[in-house]
Amino acid sequence: MELKPYFTPVDFDSLGFNDNYQNPAYLINTVLFQTAEDEEPSLSGFDMAIMGVPESRNSRNNPSAALAPDEIRRQFYRLFSWKKPVRILDLGNLIPGKEIEDTYEVVASIIAHLIENKVIPIILGGTNDLAYANYLAYAKLNKIVNMVVVDSRFDLGDDENTITSDGYLNKIIMQQPNCLLNFANVGYQTYLNSPEDIDLMQQLYFETYRVGMLRKDMEDVEPIVRNADLLALDISAVRRVDAPGNPNASSNGFYGEEICQVSSYAGLNDKLSSFGIYEYDPTMDYNNQTSQLISHILWYFVEGYSHRQDDLNFKQKDNYFKYSVSVSEATSELVFYRSKKTERWWMVVPVINLKKDTEQQYLLPCSRKDYETACTDKIPDRWWRTYNKLNR
Repeated sequence: MELKPYFTPVDFDSLGFNDNYQNPAYLINTVLFQTAEDEEPSLSGFDMAIMGVPESRNSRNNPSAALAPDEIRRQFYRLFSWKKPVRILDLGNLIPGKEIEDTYEVVASIIAHLIENKVIPIILGGTNDLAYANYLAYAKLNKIVNMVVVDSRFDLGDDENTITSDGYLNKIIMQQPNCLLNFANVGYQTYLNSPEDIDLMQQLYFETYRVGMLRKDMEDVEPIVRNADLLALDISAVRRVDAPGNPNASSNGFYGEEICQVSSYAGLNDKLSSFGIYEYDPTMDYNNQTSQLISHILWYFVEGYSHRQDDLNFKQKDNYFKYSVSVSEATSELVFYRSKKTERWWMVVPVINLKKDTEQQYLLPCSRKDYETACTDKIPDRWWRTYNKLNR
């Protein structure tokens, strides 16, 4: 697939860099930018590719989100690089399709192409419905996907045939064939979601985590995010004081430091293969506060990536400690694994095929707390939820 025809190169003059940024350690001097004079970029040797998607036609009330990509770049490229080099290609800004569906199709195809070439796409939106296009990329690749969304709202929508920035999840749920294995919402706020939607998420065995509960111990976010193939971040999940550049911002939400921690966990996730940030409105921003925070979110994501440990090779049994726990509610022992390299935990969830009389094992990221819960003769909630979903 040729990428160059779909993008407009970054306009350096508009970003406002000057002689103060000559230090080679600044990101403006370490990222490779696709220019109009360049030939089709070779993806070989790159770890990540940044793509701006100035698309907001399906926005409910945030049309200025289309202006976001370059405002984010303006702050991001002023930061210093990481100790361990990460090879990043900036493709520029996508040329929107004639119809919004054309944009979804092209975004999905480009993301799929990057993933096939083992390059992680970083999508700078644009509005939240682009998470649907991100999902479509995995459908094109026939890959089962675990999706984690950081959002104060569920964005379910009322009509499976209509997509909006605050209603795209129904479209994903109803799509056939469906490649969504699990969906997790991190940081929702109860009073911003109807009781019916909250009940529906539970009925679907989706994972939902209130921001107030996670704040008690942000380390609880790590195993949730570690299960993701793609992560979509709606900046409205951050409280208005820290990120005013969003019309849907709430007085409550994640603090700036907390959302950077979530982003770092995403980068550390060995299997996460795409990352998007959406719903930033530069016209509502105050003193570049939100674009600066988003630049820090990106920085922590890349730093997390630079510390990945390749911690998913369970065929090498010597790399893990194995624990078996008897729980009275379970028909067999609960099995846990702990990595000797990173101290991260997984628990085994059986997947039973009654027709073939077989059983497979699904390794679900978890925390030491889940193991300790099992040791008190209780089955962890995440184990139950995943078991019920996989064995419906």
